[in-house]
Amino acid sequence: MAEDLGQGRTAFGQTKERISGPREAAMMNGANLLMDARRTQKPIGELPAELRPASLAEAYVMQDTIASAYGEIGGWKVGAPTAEAEPMFAPMPKTLIAPSGVVMRAMRYRGLEAEVAFLLGEDLPARAQAYTRDEVLRAVRSCHPAIEVLESGLVDPVTADRMSMIGDLQMHGGFVYGAAVPDWRSIDFTKETVTLAVDGSVRVEKTGSNTSGDLLRLLPYLANEGASRTAGLRAGQWITTGSWTGNIQAMARSSVDVVFSTLGRVGVRFEPEQELEKGVPGQSVRSYP
Repeated sequence: MAEDLGQGRTAFGQTKERISGPREAAMMNGANLLMDARRTQKPIGELPAELRPASLAEAYVMQDTIASAYGEIGGWKVGAPTAEAEPMFAPMPKTLIAPSGVVMRAMRYRGLEAEVAFLLGEDLPARAQAYTRDEVLRAVRSCHPAIEVLESGLVDPVTADRMSMIGDLQMHGGFVYGAAVPDWRSIDFTKETVTLAVDGSVRVEKTGSNTSGDLLRLLPYLANEGASRTAGLRAGQWITTGSWTGNIQAMARSSVDVVFSTLGRVGVRFEPEQELEKGVPGQSVRSYP
């Protein structure tokens, strides 16, 4: 399990250092700068050097501070860049979660990632004994196609300081889910094909392209290694498991459709720029047919 860092903070995997009070305060100040940049849609190029996280532990403090500004946690995004890499994860605020067909407002970056997501039907409280893979999968109520909408307080989070990007909720800006797929346990995700289209034009088509390898490994990882930070997983929370398409950006007014060969489809639209209102980035205002 994760090591306690004091003041309620934890680190995971290779991140074991303790965070001093001044560094925690610096991370909170950096988080506030990023959150203000999101709210006002006036992004910054980089955080000041003294406010940039230098480790995953510091980046997670920043994530938690930003997430607290949105309120209740509705789930977690978790993924890994390769099949061998240790996963990383970030909270998904409940206010940024919406069903397929939502129109999203106050979005600047509008990055898009097609994903596979799971809705928990049972609690997985933190415990000393590790959960088995089967125990975690039994707690899953349903599996869904999903779109993660990427947002950032950084002008270009892809080229900015990497730890700052991770601290900025790992670019999380919204989560949109489609209908549950029947008999999801029979799906061979290595053969699943996905297309992502913007305004009717297919931008990406890939097969078996989740970078985590076996994406189901991410669920027991979150239930076990992540438990010190999540305080356990709860029924009704979502877990989304990483991009199948990479980061594709859309424009204001764009309509986005993702179609998986077995999982089905999910879509989102973005509010025209002149109608944007300042407020909570990614907040939904209405649905479309």
